[in-house]
Parts: sequence; structure tokens; C-alpha cells
Amino acid sequence: MSSRAGPSAPGRWWERWVAPTRPRAPTSSSSSARRWQGEPRRRRTRSHGFDPEATDVTLLPIAGHEELRRALAGAWRRKRLPPVLLLHGAPGVGKQRLGHWLGQLLVCTESGASSGSPGSPGDLGDPVGPCGSCRECRLALRLEHPDLHWYVPVPRPRTRGSRDKDDEALEDARRSWLEEARVTPLRPTHSSEVRALHLGTIRNFRKEARRGRGTGPRRLFLLADAEELVAQEASQEAANALLKLLEEPPEDTWFVLTSSEPGRLLPTIRSRSTALHVPSLPAAQVRDFLVEQGVTESAEADRVSLLSGGSIGRALGFLGDGNDDGPLEQTRKSALRLVNAALSSRDADVYQEALGFKASGARGLMELLAFIEIWLRDLAAAASGVEDVIRNRDAVAWLVRKAEERQVDPSGPSRALAAVERAREEASGNVNPQLLLTGLMLDMRRALRTSEP
Repeated sequence: MSSRAGPSAPGRWWERWVAPTRPRAPTSSSSSARRWQGEPRRRRTRSHGFDPEATDVTLLPIAGHEELRRALAGAWRRKRLPPVLLLHGAPGVGKQRLGHWLGQLLVCTESGASSGSPGSPGDLGDPVGPCGSCRECRLALRLEHPDLHWYVPVPRPRTRGSRDKDDEALEDARRSWLEEARVTPLRPTHSSEVRALHLGTIRNFRKEARRGRGTGPRRLFLLADAEELVAQEASQEAANALLKLLEEPPEDTWFVLTSSEPGRLLPTIRSRSTALHVPSLPAAQVRDFLVEQGVTESAEADRVSLLSGGSIGRALGFLGDGNDDGPLEQTRKSALRLVNAALSSRDADVYQEALGFKASGARGLMELLAFIEIWLRDLAAAASGVEDVIRNRDAVAWLVRKAEERQVDPSGPSRALAAVERAREEASGNVNPQLLLTGLMLDMRRALRTSEP
């Protein structure tokens, strides 16, 4: 086995990670995100109306997806843009930002895509898309354009006593989200808060769509995380209400739905949408974006970009606020402690780590299992002597040392991955997370023993 893992100091540091301790409760995504905005943006106070001459821009430049943007701009230029689009891909890869970019393209008055000829983009412009400097673009970038409407899942507010008042409460929650997005444009994708697209949100969505255009000739409605229409916290009726609108979209109106789990959408909604896959970004592109926006330093950007799986939103979830780890970093460390306990010969280590885990619902458990899977793949790479493919780059020394100490055969982690997949299937039901993890870790320990076939 190669010992190219470097000096011993990183190993001692990782021992603090894998010491049997009760993990901290995750910090909220909103608090961990506040540092990503860089210098605080100036809040504007206006007594009435928009100020199209203001120069402060809230949304950051769109990252990547050049080929997809060229295709969308070309379809718009040729008047072949479908009225209902479904942008699907992994969480945090930029689906909503791409949908907003398309809306900005539709309302821009100076871009080549709007005029049908090659454009001359401004300082904030895009060679194939919106100019970024006209009045309409400035309003769009400040999330203030009256013809661009962005709807997102929100927590269920307290009832106000009637359907109309409850719908108003949901609209207030949406507007609060937009105001936060203006001030803090970069936020992690990860959130432990339960959110959904409630029936009242869809009623508001339909009402606005039927109202008619604002100030321009075209409108775009962006519905984020559309799979939450059929989440337990929402309602099947919400999906049916949306379906009626998509069947007969108003004139000069486009709808963009985004989803990380399109399989959860009603088949009738999928059949009325033109699906476009939004791929994950190259790790180098994620890294460059984080550095250019002043989110973190180069070394840390390297680390989290590899862990992110090509998702800027997930990369932000690894970065902490002050001395606290980001929510995804906390889950990654919890997964490491579980894998380390599975490598131990002591049953007490297994039970202590499993019983100490506090899952934040089924979603938190699924996230933990995903990180266990990554650690097992990295352990297999370390056991095979191919450390260059390890994703947890800051743990190479620990992984190599553990593979040597425990004489891990590369086939062992592969068998353990099968146990993780079984646990994932069980986790989709109503299970006790501590009992599930105890069984998983015992299965993993058996799989990692080289004496077994």
C-alpha cells in the first residue's frame, strides 16, 4: 500500500473528527449563508414606485450552462420557445437562476435575442442573452420586474381564519423570501426547514397569471422545486390547480418549472412541459465562482467544489459561519464517524454513534446515507491505491491509514455500498433512524471484513 498521504498532522486532526461524540445540531441555512454575500448590500428605502435608474444589482452573474443558454436564446429568437419548460437537475446547479435568466431575456429591450440580430451586451450582458444594462434588465436583476414572477416553496404560516387570509399569508411569506434574496443572493441549497408549494400558493400563482401583463409585452412565471406540489405538506389539489393553468397558458406568457426530482411530479404535468436537463457544473467552474465572488479562499474553494458534485448551492452548504460548520459539513462529519465506527471491532462504538444521531426528518437521513456512500467509495479508492479520485481531499491521509490498519480489501466497500442502498430503501418509509443506522453499521462492518467473500 502506498504511503503518499503526506505528514502525520492531518491524521491527528482527523482523529478529532472521528472521536465518538454526539454531533451538534445543524445551524440554520439562513444564518450560515449570511457571510456569502460579501459586503452587505445597500437596502433601498422607497416611498413609492420603482427606481429603474438605481445602479445596485442583487442577482449575481449566472455561472455556466453556456450551451443550454445558447439553445434557449436560439429558440426564443426563432419564436420556437415552448410555453412551458421543466428544468430538471441536481439541487443547487442553477436551475432557478437559469429560469430567471430566461425571463430577463424575454423582457430585455436591447439584447440580440430580443431584436432578432446579434446583440451588443452591456457591462453586465451576455453575448447570447439579455444585455444586463437596459431598464428592464436592471429591474429584473433587482427582482423587481412586474412581468417576472418567482414562486418558491415556503413554510406553512399560521392560519389567519379564512382561505383568503391564509392565501395572503402565503403571499407574504413569498415576498419575504424575495426580499431576503435581494439582500442575500447567495444561499446554500440545503435547508432543514419543511417547505412546500401549498394550495394557496398555487391559487395566488393562478390569480397572478390570469391578471394580465404588467408593463411589457411578455411575462414569465418561475415555479421553483415543483416536486413539492405533491409533498406531504402540500396537496394533490395544488398540482391539479396548476395543471389547469398549464393546459391553456395565457397569451405571451411563459412558465418555467424547476425540479430536482421530476419523477415526483404528476405525469400530466410532465406531459405538458418540455423537459430540459440542467447538468452539474465542472468542479473548476464551481471553484472559480466561489473565489471570484469572494465567498471563500482558494484552498477551501478547491475542497468544497470537489465535494459539491458540481453544485454551487451545495458547495455553500459546506461553508460555515464563524466557528460553526455549514450544515452539509456537519452531516459529512457525522457520516465519517459512522464509517469509522463500522471499521471498529468494538460493538460499543457502533451503538454509541448510531444512537447519538439526531436526524432532521427523512431528508436529513437520506443526506447522511449519501455521505456514507461517498466515504465508502473514497475508502475503496484508498484501498486500491488510487488516491487521486478521492473526493474528500482533506481526508486522504486518514483514509489511506485506515485502509492499511484494517487491511481493507477494495471489494469490501463495494459490499458495504449494497447495505447502504438497502438502508436507503428502508428510509423512504416510517423508520426509526437510530435503529436503521445500527443495522446498517453492523452490515457495513461485516462487509468490510476481508475474511468474508
